[in-house]
Amino acid sequence: MRSLGTSTAASSLVLAAALASAQVLTWDQAYQRATSDLQKLTQDEKIGMVTGVTWMGGPCVGNTYAPQSIPYPSLCLQDGPLSSRFANPITVFPAGINAGATWDRDLIRARGAAMSAEAKGLGVNVQLGPALGALGKIPSAGRNWEGFSSDPYLMGIATGEAIKGMQGSGVQACAKHFLLNEQEHNRETISSNPDDRTLHELYLWPFYDAVKANVASVMCSYNKVHGTWACENDELLNGILKGELGFKGHLISDWNAQHSTVLSANSGLDMTMPGSDFSTPPGSIYWGQNLAAAISNGSVPQSRLDDMVTRVLAGWYLVGQDKDHPPVAFSSWDGGAASVNVTTPAHGDLARTIARDSIVLLKNARKALPLKKPASLAVIGSDAIVNPNGANACPDRGCNNGTLAQGWGSGTGEFPYLVAPLSAIQEKLAGTRTKIVTSTTDDAAAGAEAARAAETAIVFINSDSGEGYITVEGHAGDRNNLDPWHDGNALVQAVARTNRPTIVVVHSVGAILLETILAEPNVVAIVWAGLPGQESGHALTDILFGDTSPSGKLPYTIGKTEADYGAHWTTELVDNFAEGLFIDYRHFDQAGIKPRYEFGFGLSYTTFKYSTLATAVNVAPGPTTGKTIVGGPEDLFDIVGTVSAYVRNSGRVTGAEVAQLYIGYPDSAPSTPPKQLRGFSKINLVPGQSGQAIFELRRRDISYWDVATKKWVVPKGKFKVYVGSSSRDIRLKGSFTV
Repeated sequence: MRSLGTSTAASSLVLAAALASAQVLTWDQAYQRATSDLQKLTQDEKIGMVTGVTWMGGPCVGNTYAPQSIPYPSLCLQDGPLSSRFANPITVFPAGINAGATWDRDLIRARGAAMSAEAKGLGVNVQLGPALGALGKIPSAGRNWEGFSSDPYLMGIATGEAIKGMQGSGVQACAKHFLLNEQEHNRETISSNPDDRTLHELYLWPFYDAVKANVASVMCSYNKVHGTWACENDELLNGILKGELGFKGHLISDWNAQHSTVLSANSGLDMTMPGSDFSTPPGSIYWGQNLAAAISNGSVPQSRLDDMVTRVLAGWYLVGQDKDHPPVAFSSWDGGAASVNVTTPAHGDLARTIARDSIVLLKNARKALPLKKPASLAVIGSDAIVNPNGANACPDRGCNNGTLAQGWGSGTGEFPYLVAPLSAIQEKLAGTRTKIVTSTTDDAAAGAEAARAAETAIVFINSDSGEGYITVEGHAGDRNNLDPWHDGNALVQAVARTNRPTIVVVHSVGAILLETILAEPNVVAIVWAGLPGQESGHALTDILFGDTSPSGKLPYTIGKTEADYGAHWTTELVDNFAEGLFIDYRHFDQAGIKPRYEFGFGLSYTTFKYSTLATAVNVAPGPTTGKTIVGGPEDLFDIVGTVSAYVRNSGRVTGAEVAQLYIGYPDSAPSTPPKQLRGFSKINLVPGQSGQAIFELRRRDISYWDVATKKWVVPKGKFKVYVGSSSRDIRLKGSFTV
């Protein structure tokens, strides 16, 4: 059995290419060039550079007017967080939630580098991702799958790695959505109203990482924040993003999220997208000549426009787009056919590696997996095959027919191909004596009949969600519940009750309730495969047949009931975020609720033993004192200590373990979750081998947000240290005092 772990050939190749081609300047250097260009531009050119050309007015989903006075293009802005939307051919990578489930920094950075290498080849300047603005406090929220985790620390680390990979390939990343876009229902009208501490310690946390990684752009969200539209919220944009976080890049509106001319400009918006609403002919044009008039009459200062343009130019220079950046090679509106093929075999291999290493083995009774050449195998469920009408039959993947490999909405891509589970299983078993019996519908009776004709059954079920402009099978973006779609529970029940060992494979956008399935004694294994992208089937067979030991860990909690989470999307127009800091595992821990599968959980084909916890922390209690730089106070990211532990592969096969560090704060930090993720290390080990997991603690990792002083503060007292295999499987405990 093999496990390529954290240094696969595919990821190494992609990362090396990104580093070799990167032409990234410092912000100071980029601003110097931008300031020089600013002097050459006319007023109309400046206005054009911050105004979209209207919806469908150019080849990309967003385009600006090109100036003539400097060698600068019509900027191409294109979705999205897992691929370049509409373009074909393009690699469709596993979704963000799968990348998060790898807990692998190298793979996440390589994914960003590969996505943006393809985007650059297509002429894209700004890739609209990564997605980190839906943290996932609501497990049924429609767009959670675009991001990496429901934990802000894991989301932040993954976000930083993704941005470094993307911008290393010469494309501007766009961190979205800023801020608090936690549900799709009423997303364009709802007001998100968290308290200041909750805002900072949960929802703003990963944006600190994004800015620290020098993200070139940020997209403001549709919703209101404390009653004011996010894209014209002075406190949020000027006060927090550009002030407190020291963001140097440009802030763009979500598409049609702008609501004013003067207020949005003065509150910090730097670019309006797409420049109009979605009507024909386009209306609601707030900038363009309207912005010019507002500057002329003094409602918007000339300095504000100059700042907008400088920020936009600086992002362009920052990633080296003044050096041989290709022209746009596709159109979003004519089927997306690209004039160049930007895909590579290495990118396909990388997609498979990420999908494989994101698979989470939830149950494995009687060592049902890996499969050992069964005499016969039943493959059951519509999720086992590609949509009979084609993988791309539904615009923006707005249907749930066939195997689920990405959610729906603007964050999707056009499959160049999609390897379905059944096809991959047939390929894997070709030339063997294993008989494959199939039932590729969700009919329970047909599934049971197929199972009776086989020694072992694999049942495929799924649960889908997406962006709110599309409704699929009655789900208006957000899921109506956490149950499997297409009556997957009944399908599994019918198969399991044939008394055949039953393996359940779940393709889902997030948490799914498994209690009905787990009640069946013949369900011997459950595999979560998430949204694995184009190499879905191949990645799955790598795990099912033991070519690789599973190493994925849950990036969220799976509860026993939806009520266990304490949060659901609302039809009200205000969300006061009453749960505060206690979301996902923080809520389960605080409320004393036992999850079905906890955050960070994932089984392996081998076993790991932990030993020798060591802690060395040296920091004085109190607030940050450093000046604000890019990312926040300069001392906020200082390394103030380390925690380490040894992990040994005590089993018989090679495997990778994700060692996790959780910190419990002293009592002097009021109302703090019992423990919070503050480090992780993925280690690949052969049988008998030991490796050391080293967790570096930044000052921020042991700080809380003090609402009175509006500073990050290290509390005084005894911190608890927990190191283990998940948030509940703690193997080592310690402490340190500051």
